[in-house]
Amino acid sequence: EVTLQPLQRFALDAAILFSDILVIPEALGQGYHFRDEGGIGMDYRLDTRAQIDALAPADAVPDRLHYVAEALTLLKQELAGSHALLGFGGSPWTLATYMVEGGSSRDFERIKQLFYTGRADFDALLEKLTTALIAYFRMQIAAGADAIQIFDSWGGIIAGPDYEAASLRWIRQIVAALPREIPIILFAKGTAPHIMDQAFAGIRVLSVDWTNDLIAVRRTLPASIAVQGNLDPVLLNTSPDIVVRETTRLLDSMRGTAGHVFNLGHGIMPQAKIECMQALVDTVTGWKS
Repeated sequence: EVTLQPLQRFALDAAILFSDILVIPEALGQGYHFRDEGGIGMDYRLDTRAQIDALAPADAVPDRLHYVAEALTLLKQELAGSHALLGFGGSPWTLATYMVEGGSSRDFERIKQLFYTGRADFDALLEKLTTALIAYFRMQIAAGADAIQIFDSWGGIIAGPDYEAASLRWIRQIVAALPREIPIILFAKGTAPHIMDQAFAGIRVLSVDWTNDLIAVRRTLPASIAVQGNLDPVLLNTSPDIVVRETTRLLDSMRGTAGHVFNLGHGIMPQAKIECMQALVDTVTGWKS
C-alpha cells in the first residue's frame, strides 16, 4: 500500500518497493531497530570473525525474506503493466558499515579499521553479503521486479583509491550474477571521482547525487549508460515557485540529450511539502524537450 500511494497521488512513471536495506542483515541474523533519537541501531555489533562466520548462510535469505517476494507479486498484479516496478537493496559496503559500526555512524571508524587492518575478515563479510544480495535480487526479479536499484549510500566515506576494493568490486560481482536483460541502476552518494568506473561495472543506469553537474556527467559517460537524477531533495522543503525554477533549469540543461531519468539526487525528506512535490511532477510532465 505504501508503495502504491505515491502513484495514486502523482503522475509518476514507476513504483519502487517500500522496504529497508537492512532486511539483509536481519535475514542473516543481525536484527536492527530505529533509535529514539534518530538513526539506526543494530541489535549487536560485529566485533569478531566468529560473529561474521556465525551469520546465516546466504541461501537462507529468500526463505526469510519471502514477504518481499509476496509484496512484489501483489504489486505486479495491481500495477497490471501501467508502471514499471523497481526492486532495490543496499550495496555490500553500505550494509557492512551498519553491521560493523553497530548502526548509524558519524566517523565510520570501525568499518575503516576492519578494511585496513583486518582485510581477510572484511572480505569474508563482504563476500557473504554479496552472495546474499545476489539471492535477494534474483528473488525480486522472479517476483516481478522490472529493474533493480543498488544503493551505495556510504560509498563516499572510504578513501578514493580504496573505493574499488571496499565497494565497487562487490557491486560488479552482483551485477555479473544477475540476468543481463534486467536493468541495474546504481546510486552511490559522494562518489563523483568514480563515475566512469561505476559506468563500466555492468550497470545500465547511473544515478548521481545533487552535488554533480548532471549535464557534465551525461557528456562524460558512454551513450549506452543512462543517467538518473539529480534535484537537491531540500528544494522540496522550500516553495513551489523555487521547485519549478530549479526543476526547469535542470531539465533545460539536459535538453537534446538521451537517457535521462528525472529524479531527486537522494531520498525525499520528511519535511517535503506536498505542494512542492506536486509542482515538481507538474513541471516534469509538462516540460517539452
